[in-house]
Amino acid sequence: MAESEVLVAQKRQGRGTKLARRLRDEGSIPAVVYGHKQDTLSLAITRDDLMRVIRHGARVVDLKTDAGVEKALIRDLQWDHLGKEVLHVDFARVSEDERIHVPVKIELRGIAAGVTGGGVLDQQLHMLQVECLAISIPETIRVNIAELQIGSAIHVKELTLPPDVKALDDPDAVVVHVTTKLKVEEAPVAAPTEPTSAEPEVIGRVKEEGEKEE
Repeated sequence: MAESEVLVAQKRQGRGTKLARRLRDEGSIPAVVYGHKQDTLSLAITRDDLMRVIRHGARVVDLKTDAGVEKALIRDLQWDHLGKEVLHVDFARVSEDERIHVPVKIELRGIAAGVTGGGVLDQQLHMLQVECLAISIPETIRVNIAELQIGSAIHVKELTLPPDVKALDDPDAVVVHVTTKLKVEEAPVAAPTEPTSAEPEVIGRVKEEGEKEE
C-alpha cells in the first residue's frame, strides 16, 4: 500500500487558460479539490512536489492548504498530448474510514508455462475496479501466471486480493489466458485458364430462307 504524503497547495485566484499557462510557466500545476459537500477550491501545486508524489505511486495525499490539512484522493491527472507534462490535477476529499471505488493496475508476474510450450499470452484486463478504504488503496494487483497452461485462463474471481479489498468487475471476466498460435494458411492459387475464342453473338431474328433484305 502506498503511504499518504504531504502535498502543499496554494489557493489560486481566478481561472482560465492564460492563468493556467502562466502558473505552469512558473513551475506550478493548477488543481482543484472537491467533495464531502464542501466548496470546490482552486489550487496551485509545485510541479516538482506533484511529480515526486506521482513517482512514489501515492493515490491519497495529505493536502495542506491555508485552511488546514485534509486527506484527498488524486482523482484525475490531465497530461499533455505527449504524456510527459501534467497540465491539471483533480483531488477528491476522502476520510480515513471511507470506502471508495478506484481502478488499480493489474501486474502479471512470472512466465506462463503455456508460453514456454508455444502458446501466446493474452491479457484481457489491465485495470481492476476495486472497493477499499481510501487509505488502503493497493499500488497494483499482482497476478502469478507461472502455472498458466495453453487453453487455461485466470478470471477475476480467482485473483488474490489484499485484505478488505473487493473486486467490482464481473467475477467471470477473463484477466489473462494463453491461446494457441494461429496458423495462417495461404489461399490456393487458381490455375491459369486457357484463352478461348468465340464468335460474337448476333442478337436478332433469324431470317427465313428466301426472305428479302430490306
